[in-house]
Formats: sequence, structure tokens, C-alpha cells
Amino acid sequence: MKKKGIIWTSVIAAVIVIGVGGYALMNDYLGNNVEIESVMAPSAENNENASEETGSGEGVTAGAAVSVDELNGEWNIASGSKVYWSVTTSKETVNFVNESVSGSWTVDLNDASKMAGEGVLEMTALDSGNSQRDGHVKDRDDLLAVSQYPEATFTATAITPQAAEFTEGTAVPLTIEGTLTVKGVEKAVTFDSNAMYQNGQLLLSGTTKVTFADFGMTSPHTVVLETENDLSVQLELILAQA
Repeated sequence: MKKKGIIWTSVIAAVIVIGVGGYALMNDYLGNNVEIESVMAPSAENNENASEETGSGEGVTAGAAVSVDELNGEWNIASGSKVYWSVTTSKETVNFVNESVSGSWTVDLNDASKMAGEGVLEMTALDSGNSQRDGHVKDRDDLLAVSQYPEATFTATAITPQAAEFTEGTAVPLTIEGTLTVKGVEKAVTFDSNAMYQNGQLLLSGTTKVTFADFGMTSPHTVVLETENDLSVQLELILAQA
């Protein structure tokens, strides 16, 4: 009896271990592994500098006025910039991050018609924290098909309203209209955005919504998950003067 009890205990323990391990693997594949980080979030370095300027430990930004000459000109998308793609499933919202983004922006606070921007994304760099899922999304013809369409682009056509002035470390709301191209298909989009000048850089954060169908893609489903047709696209860009 003791021997049978030991065997059954071992079997039950093995089932539990396999079950827990399988659940963990499934959760890793289906769940979210990427947290969205905003470029507007204060960094430890900024807080330290601000504390020194104000003599406090609260990290208060000095808020100095920024001249037009400091803002006008050509800017390039710098290292640290990210674009997030978010999909809502019946389980949770799953984020994909793309850190391979490049491009340039023209700022002219004196003439709104000259404001422009463009960005290029290397879609092979899309990352959800699970390589198996990423391969599935990138390789399928009814999804990104990155071997045929390795890049996605965005071209800004209008940026409004135009702020009269900027203050260091203060977000300025604006709307960016333009064209998002994925899989060779163009879609007019509007990003609800904020811009901030800080430490000699322009920070840009904006979001918009599109659908899988907008770009000829099929909303992915599994036997255990339903996926909404909407996609959220979030820009978190750091611009450095060219």
C-alpha cells in the first residue's frame, strides 16, 4: 500500500508540475510581456538636476521659457525612441514594441505650413517578449508578412494647434495628422499628442487607432482567445537637433 501511495503521489505531483509549467508557457505566449514607457515620464537624472536647481528633493522642473530659435529647425529621431502596437484580446491588452525607428522632423513655429515629419519602422524588430508569437505575427501573409513588407512608415501632413511658446519640461498638446503605411497600404490617421522640450531634446508622445482590416490583415484568433479588430499605435519619440 505504501508503495502504491508513493507512486500515486509521484504521478499527481508530476501532473501538477506539468500543468503549472504548461500554464506558464501558455500565459507567456498569450499574455502581455511589454510595458509601455512614456518619454514624458521624468527620469532620475532630470529629477536630480531639478532638485539641485530648486534646493529640494521633490524633483521640481525649473520651467524656463524656451525661445523659438531653440525649437525651429531640423530634428532627427534619436536613440531611445519607440513605437508601440497594442492589441486587445479577451484576456488582456498585449503590447508590441519597436525600437528600430528613424526619421526626421521640421519645426517652424512661425509658419505652420512648414511643419513636417516622417518616420520609418523596421518591422522585423517588432517585439512582444515572446519570439514564437513574434514569428507568427511577422511571418503570416494575413498579418505583417515582413519578408515582403519589411518597413512601415508615417508621414505627418499637418500639426496643430501651434503653441505660441514652450516652457522647459512642460507638455504642449497638439494634433498630428498624416499617413500611416503598413504592408504597402496607406491610411490617413490622427495622433492625439503631446510635445515637450527638455534638456535640449524634443519629446513627442501620441496615440491613434487603426484596424487590422485597414491594412488588409486578418484579426488573429486562437482556440482560447478572441482578438479585437482595433490596433492602438503609440509614438514615444525623442528628437535631437540635426
